[in-house]
Amino acid sequence: MSLTAAVRAPDRDARVAHIAERANWIRRRSLKMVFDAQAGHPGGDLSAADILATLYFGVMRYDAKNPADPARDRFILSKGHITGAFYSVLAAAGYFPEDELNTYLQPLSRLNGHPNRMYLPGVETNTGPLGHGFPVGVGIAIAGQIDKADYRTFVLTGDGELQEGSMWEAAMTAGHRKLNRLTVIVDRNRLQQGMGTEETVALEPLADKWRAFGFAVEEVDGHDVAALLAVLEASPETRDKPLCVIAHTHKGQGVSFMQDKASWHHGVPTAEQFAMAMKELEL
Repeated sequence: MSLTAAVRAPDRDARVAHIAERANWIRRRSLKMVFDAQAGHPGGDLSAADILATLYFGVMRYDAKNPADPARDRFILSKGHITGAFYSVLAAAGYFPEDELNTYLQPLSRLNGHPNRMYLPGVETNTGPLGHGFPVGVGIAIAGQIDKADYRTFVLTGDGELQEGSMWEAAMTAGHRKLNRLTVIVDRNRLQQGMGTEETVALEPLADKWRAFGFAVEEVDGHDVAALLAVLEASPETRDKPLCVIAHTHKGQGVSFMQDKASWHHGVPTAEQFAMAMKELEL
């Protein structure tokens, strides 16, 4: 039995509380990894934590002891730089021992700055160069459609990544093929490396763009676990097109001096800042 199945209590409030607790743990653990390694991307780790926790502890089917199970749902981290959060959720889900998180970015560690499927179970494809993960996810969803498989494919992308042309080529294909078992989640924190997305290359009206490419679109507070759960666990059989979930988030969510600051895209906290952040993230 997968960990996801094991924690799905019949009480919805209990499920939401469990996911929220896991999300906060991901924030704390990933921030410690960045601090210890003196490198990483903490702003995006913190903005995506609720999304990752909802997928792994409330929505997806997987068996961490059998990561190649053909029936598993697939997850692609297209914004491949937020490995602090991604490795944290994989460890929490049971893919590898939590103690291994202490080796993050160290020589010979499996925990690279970008995920490598040859190193870690639970990584479906290597990502890092932006614009690559979503096209792979579309290919996986096409394979499932051809095989008439019932697995779902989830892709997490950043809004800055949507400035890559390959993302829209993939979206056009997904819409054309009506890949209803494909869900792309946009971590819409409105910041990328250096400055805001709208000052770099404007994305709005973003929802209309996805609809024009043949997607159903839902907009949600990306830090509201109950809202995320409701949207992401809805059966794909209720639609005949792929789904785009625009999750409105805050870069550096939960840490006052990081929140909504582009400089924390890949900043490293000082010892004083780290202590302050961990205190703010206490439950």
